[in-house]
Amino acid sequence: MLLQALLIFILQLIYVPVLTIRTILLVKNQTKSAAGVGLLEGIIYIVSLIFVFQDLSNIYNIIAYVVGFSVGLLLGGALERKLAIGFITYQANILNKNMDLVNALRTAGFGVTVFEGEGINTARFRLDIVAKRSREKELLQIIDHFEPKAFLLSYELRSFKGGYLTKSMKKRAVSFFKKKKAEENN
Repeated sequence: MLLQALLIFILQLIYVPVLTIRTILLVKNQTKSAAGVGLLEGIIYIVSLIFVFQDLSNIYNIIAYVVGFSVGLLLGGALERKLAIGFITYQANILNKNMDLVNALRTAGFGVTVFEGEGINTARFRLDIVAKRSREKELLQIIDHFEPKAFLLSYELRSFKGGYLTKSMKKRAVSFFKKKKAEENN
């Protein structure tokens, strides 16, 4: 009786993260991958429901299903952050045109476009920076190193076409801090 509940719990721990990944793939417009993951999701879902519906009076099975779903959501969120699928755009608003920052970002392989705008009393500069989500932490470290007071906002990209990234993101993904550390050691 408890063995069946444990099996249901484990199936939910697998099912919900798979569901999370499938949903993310759909949102990121990766429908073929989502369909493949959806096949696995459907199999796990049916098997776990078979166990639950075999005996609806078994409260342990129902509790295992519900708690497994909830814990699976936590696992799915952690897995999504770890995989960091897709791309992100950061807008960094700064007071001065900081070419050291721009050059560091470009050297590290990030796509950067610089805009000049008007603030309430002075000119402002905005950097639009595109990066893989898996490199977001590195991007933020570089910005913080050069412009710790930058105003930042971000959003995820669903898709893009052309531009700097499609040609050179793969070629130039050199970490700014790795390069800086190598320079310091010499």
